Amino acid sequence: MADDRDLLKRIARGDERAFSAFYRAHLDAVVAYLRRRVPEPELAFDLAAETFAVVALRADTYGGDGPPAAWLFGIARNKLRESLRRGRVEDEARRALGLEPVALEDEALARVEERAAAGGPALARLLAQLPEPTRAALLARVVDERPYEEIAVVLECSEQVVRQRVHRGLARLRAGLEGDDA
Repeated sequence: MADDRDLLKRIARGDERAFSAFYRAHLDAVVAYLRRRVPEPELAFDLAAETFAVVALRADTYGGDGPPAAWLFGIARNKLRESLRRGRVEDEARRALGLEPVALEDEALARVEERAAAGGPALARLLAQLPEPTRAALLARVVDERPYEEIAVVLECSEQVVRQRVHRGLARLRAGLEGDDA
């Protein structure tokens, strides 16, 4: 997470290599998140592109209060909500960067599906290895998108404990997934 914070600071200063590293580190997870929520791979790709365009434009708005991944997924969630409400993907951030829409061929669509499935078995195995309280907090926050306050009531603990569980769970998942790549 400290590396992601550093990358976001560097992105805010215009460092393209930092953006590339952040993008590569989080693309599969963002695409998988969006693909589970939209019917078409093209839509997931467009939403992911707009999400990362916002990161490129607004990395300076990351406040450092929570995990950078939570900030990133908040952007993705907002882009998804806007898209569902308006019936189309907003492309304001991509246009601000001067990026043209990308038309995906069948091969590229297959890669979107592969990215969406990336980490599936490994992720499931790592989730199963988490202590139950940590897994419950993590899934409630990241998958169900429930607020910390609500999760704390359900799990009968403080909001701070929920935040710690989510943070630790994400750190363990990231370490496990990075270890699988080695």
